[in-house]
Amino acid sequence: MIDGYTGIFGIIVLILVIYAIIRIAQSGAEPMWKAIWIAVVILVPVIGLILWFLFGPK
Repeated sequence: MIDGYTGIFGIIVLILVIYAIIRIAQSGAEPMWKAIWIAVVILVPVIGLILWFLFGPK
């Protein structure tokens, strides 16, 4: 049984999550929206990243 993200997939997800958090923190969005996006990306990494790339602040 595999728990969590392992191997190269886990490393890629980790790098993308860190990148997304940095970009969210540097965006011009309101602090509340920044906090919401960061929470989504951290709590559900793969789905959160996809949602952020599609709908996040540009």
